[in-house]
Amino acid sequence: MTLYDDLGGFDAILAICVRWHELCLADPLAAHPFERPIHHRHDERLAAYLAEATGGPALYTGGYGDQYKVSRIHAGNGPADELVGRCCDLFDVALADQGVVGETAERFSTYFREATDRLEAYPFSSRDVPRDVPFDYALDR
Repeated sequence: MTLYDDLGGFDAILAICVRWHELCLADPLAAHPFERPIHHRHDERLAAYLAEATGGPALYTGGYGDQYKVSRIHAGNGPADELVGRCCDLFDVALADQGVVGETAERFSTYFREATDRLEAYPFSSRDVPRDVPFDYALDR
């Protein structure tokens, strides 16, 4: 069984993403990244990424891009430790709200926090992202 399976598959991950987005929009600090125009299917793209990262089908790399692309999207926004921390805390709330608890919640939360930290590795320019940055799988967590 993969983390993807433990989470309940794509629909469960999508529900987590939708709830997380709702929580972020309602939070004065966490709303900031979503106040600018974002892709109209952000939740689905995030769910595709997380599904693939947790051992599910290659939905993100099969249809949206690679780690280089997602890293560049998140690069160049400056240091954002407080914002990132709040968004990760809200991700944990979304997990609980969707009934993901225990070891599965801990594993997914740990992956999400670590992956978010890695996305924050290029705060000053998207040009700093290496072309060969590997996809950020959670399989070994």
